[in-house]
Amino acid sequence: MSDKKMNRGYLASSLGCRCPRCREGKLFQYPISISLKKNMQMNKNCAVCGQATEIEVGFYYGTSYVSYVLTVALSVATLVAWWAIIGLSTDDNRFFWWMGSNAVLLLLLQPWLMRLSRSLWISWFVKFDPDWKDHQPEDVSERLNPDHGNNW
Repeated sequence: MSDKKMNRGYLASSLGCRCPRCREGKLFQYPISISLKKNMQMNKNCAVCGQATEIEVGFYYGTSYVSYVLTVALSVATLVAWWAIIGLSTDDNRFFWWMGSNAVLLLLLQPWLMRLSRSLWISWFVKFDPDWKDHQPEDVSERLNPDHGNNW
């Protein structure tokens, strides 16, 4: 094996909440937690390549759309699975049991879905650079107001 480290693919780095530029550094300071404040606390810069994680003030507001699409897709997938395994009927409450089960599942997955939404969102704006060691990350300091940092 060569001394060049093998990089994660796009999907693995996004699902693992890794820096989209180097696909090695972690985007978040803490592991997944019930505490939403701690759960959403991101590193200011990637510890590996130095990429800024907040590109501009309000950058992550768009993640609400990503989170919405993920929850709808997950809900459709669980509905199809429920229909295939248990079935749906107008004669009993199976549909309402699915709704309740799906709601509990979404609540349990919410901390991870919020992180995944942020990871996907930043990956669409910061491109992977296989030669990141040879290139400095883009300087975005002019787009940031320190008084409004982490103000979401």
